[in-house]
Amino acid sequence: MPEPAAARRPNLVVAVLAFAGIVVSLMQTLVIPLIPQLPRLLHASPSDTTWAITATLLAGAVATPTMGRLGDMYGKRRLLLASLVLLVAGSAVGAMSDSLVPMVAGRALQGLAAGVIPLGISIMRDELPAERLGSATALMSASLGVGGALGLPAAALLAERADWHLLFWVSAGLGAVALALVATIVPESRVRTGGRFDLAGAAGLSVALVGLLLGISQGADWGWGSPLTIGLFAGALAVLLVWGRWELRARQPLVDLRTSARRQVLLTNLASAVFGFAMFAMSLVLPQLLQLPASTGYGLGQSMLAVGLVMAPSGLVMMAVAPLSARISRARGPRTTLMLGAFVVALGYGVNIVLMTETWHLVLVSSVIGAGIGLAYGSMPALVMGAVPVSETAAANSLNTLMRSIGTSVSSAVSGVVLAQLTITAGGAIFPSQSGFRLVMAIGAASALLALAIISFVPRRTPSPAAAAQVPAVALN
Repeated sequence: MPEPAAARRPNLVVAVLAFAGIVVSLMQTLVIPLIPQLPRLLHASPSDTTWAITATLLAGAVATPTMGRLGDMYGKRRLLLASLVLLVAGSAVGAMSDSLVPMVAGRALQGLAAGVIPLGISIMRDELPAERLGSATALMSASLGVGGALGLPAAALLAERADWHLLFWVSAGLGAVALALVATIVPESRVRTGGRFDLAGAAGLSVALVGLLLGISQGADWGWGSPLTIGLFAGALAVLLVWGRWELRARQPLVDLRTSARRQVLLTNLASAVFGFAMFAMSLVLPQLLQLPASTGYGLGQSMLAVGLVMAPSGLVMMAVAPLSARISRARGPRTTLMLGAFVVALGYGVNIVLMTETWHLVLVSSVIGAGIGLAYGSMPALVMGAVPVSETAAANSLNTLMRSIGTSVSSAVSGVVLAQLTITAGGAIFPSQSGFRLVMAIGAASALLALAIISFVPRRTPSPAAAAQVPAVALN
């Protein structure tokens, strides 16, 4: 039997999958420099243009678990290619948009590519030599932050110096390159579960997630006590309860809740949600501190391009820390790595509470937090894969990615409420106060420490991904 392509050229396969992950995460920051200008560019109200952000969030929440399960069943490379096709199509639609509806449609298509990173990690588990798995998955996980951190200054530069449509054309071009590389270099996974797709389970989870995330993302505009917001939360809870009962009875569920309830998987997913909450606070606070006018007494009056340049080192640090994350996990276990990452993130937020008045302060803070994120993100897939059979890798990783996304969505809502309540007036305008920013940082630090506490209950001795890969599964040639 010929040796798998991935075994012959693991470095190339890892590089291609990591590049695909960076392209997808870059897409998520694509419109950030455009947010203040979207009402003018799309001829719509500010409240309506928020759907250009919300559509991506909702589509990603629906696609992540669905693509993971379909990848386990029908081939992870096949679903990875489908995700990249959706990314290219969505980018092209956005590039040709001059009004709100096609822009929202394009952003939704881009959001459907959110499953690329968990699918890439799952392909690595199936195809790479055991000794390469830890460092490869750490690098793939880090790509989630790297693309966002490096994409922000590039997007800001293009937005300031060129026609904004070029942002989407560049995204489409990068997506096409990733698509061609995956099609040429990445092998199809030989491990599949087969069976019938749980369409009812996918529909139920999608409805629940859309209700939950829509309420979180739009609650500030609609009012947290409004009937619509409360109805969405109540409806999401009711659907989740019915969905859970269905999944427990289904012969081939979308999400194996019994496996997900295993102590290691459950605690890792819970810690991932809390850690996602902690991580996103940096993305909300640092750009605002940099851009607020100096008349506030603490704002630095920088441009969006400067914001991108200040945030970019965190992405480089994440990439640099990925191999260290793998080494610590091999020596002490992924549990220790995740705890260390959470501690470093909490330390970064603690430093920011004290240091926030100079540009170099924020470069230091973003780099420290980036190091913690790199450590933690590299260890999460190892913890999940160490407790699930290889035939459920993509679905399990997708659920973990989804939990992180839910955490970041809640973080955005909570931070928005805090900053809206604690304000000052400067030059006749209202701005978030310095105490509000410090409170958000304190909440971020507390969340990171809570994630550390949660993961401390994971058993010390956990099987490595390589050992877990020996769990019997259906292998299709």
